[in-house]
Amino acid sequence: MNALFKIAYQPYKWIIVIPAMFLNTLVMGLICIVVGAVFNPDKADALAVTWARIFCAIALIRARIQGRKNYNPKSSYVVVANHKSMVDIPVLHGFTGLTIKWVMKAELKKIPVFGTACTLLGCIYVDRSNGQSAVESIDAAKNKLSDKASILFFAEGTRSRGELLPFKKGAFVFAMNSGLPVLPVTIKNSEHILPSDTLDLMPGTVDLIIHPPVHIPNCTRAELNEKIDQIHRAVASAL
Repeated sequence: MNALFKIAYQPYKWIIVIPAMFLNTLVMGLICIVVGAVFNPDKADALAVTWARIFCAIALIRARIQGRKNYNPKSSYVVVANHKSMVDIPVLHGFTGLTIKWVMKAELKKIPVFGTACTLLGCIYVDRSNGQSAVESIDAAKNKLSDKASILFFAEGTRSRGELLPFKKGAFVFAMNSGLPVLPVTIKNSEHILPSDTLDLMPGTVDLIIHPPVHIPNCTRAELNEKIDQIHRAVASAL
């Protein structure tokens, strides 16, 4: 990227992007609360998509998607993606066309407006310090999902700072128990747009590579581990 453009973007980021991000989250969050309470989470999802697209437009972030033929946006999946940046969230929500319900750490529920809006969007809060409680929260959510809702897991369990981390089993056990196919997604370049633990936001293009779905039938632990390794290799292959 041109060095002069990088310099010029800094005042734009602080004067326009960051205030607009907070205002966008506040306004769209309040509307989501009303719509989600009166109608249902899937109706409110259109507002979350709008929130994501507004953020990306203002921040000058583009999404480039490969593999659209590998999924049907009107179908349900267990979406399994790597995670390198907070930018992953608006890009996935705004541009895949899927009705996404996020698996989120319980602490986020306490954030004013945001936490309530995510609850009414049908997001699933889990206590990551209590594995059994997390499984129970996800299992309970299974019966609340509509027939077009997809549940999204960042399968590494946290943002990676380098190599792709091993995948946690929760997403895959959920897929096996629910009968939904796993949709592997590789996210590239988002760490260059907003590195973890910083506000060093820069414009750019995030690549989403959508891999063919993988079905996980009822199987033994060894067979499940083989499926997880297969999906891990697919996500890693596009990085």
